[in-house]
Amino acid sequence: MGQWPRSIWFGISIALFLIVWEAGCRLLHVPPFILPPPSAVVVALWDLRATLFGLHLWVTLKEVLLGLSVSILFGILLAFAMNMSRVVERLVYPYIVISQTIPIIALSPVFILWFGYDLSGKIAITILFTFFPIVVNTYDGLRSTDKEMLQLLKTMGANRMQIFTKLQLPSSLPHFFSGLKVAATYSVAGATIGEWLGASEGLGYFGRRASGNFQAPALFASVFLLSVLGMLLFWLVGRLEQHFTPHKRPRRKTSK
Repeated sequence: MGQWPRSIWFGISIALFLIVWEAGCRLLHVPPFILPPPSAVVVALWDLRATLFGLHLWVTLKEVLLGLSVSILFGILLAFAMNMSRVVERLVYPYIVISQTIPIIALSPVFILWFGYDLSGKIAITILFTFFPIVVNTYDGLRSTDKEMLQLLKTMGANRMQIFTKLQLPSSLPHFFSGLKVAATYSVAGATIGEWLGASEGLGYFGRRASGNFQAPALFASVFLLSVLGMLLFWLVGRLEQHFTPHKRPRRKTSK
């Protein structure tokens, strides 16, 4: 049993959790508007499938992908700029850190005030959630280059661009993907909060409306889809990491 893959153990733990949840709700007679059993959530997912999957899921997914893409683009560019120029690093890096000392949930209404209640406002809040881990992890990866390898390339006459492309960039990829994993999960939270603050579409809006109407099964259905969306994004980043950093792939144990 110890050799079972993680997916098997995860499936077993989820099944046990759902069984305990279902049994607890029924044996303790928990009101469904407080904590619905998993069976009621599944029924809500099926009954509301046209609304959830046909409209709100795609709206949230678009906000997540657009916000995350902008964070990746500008996060990488800023990390490269700080690595290339000590002046840029000294001017910008402290403000990147300071931006995280302010609760993000407190800044979200400000972004809605600046960018409005339409798609741009949701994207801005998603960027607010995802920009920091990408830029900081990428910059740390660029700065953590092996010093001996760096000196070796300089001794061999490599110029700055060759050192960057042959050494610094490949060595920074594991750090970049570590930050991207965090950002991918945060992006769902950012889009959801943006929809909570003001929207007419999206899973966050749907969940807020269901909560106001005491429709707990529908609320849990939207939360479930948000959770699945975050896990799928995390899994996708993990697959990309395995593709672009093959040296980090775990070695399979060969049977003797």
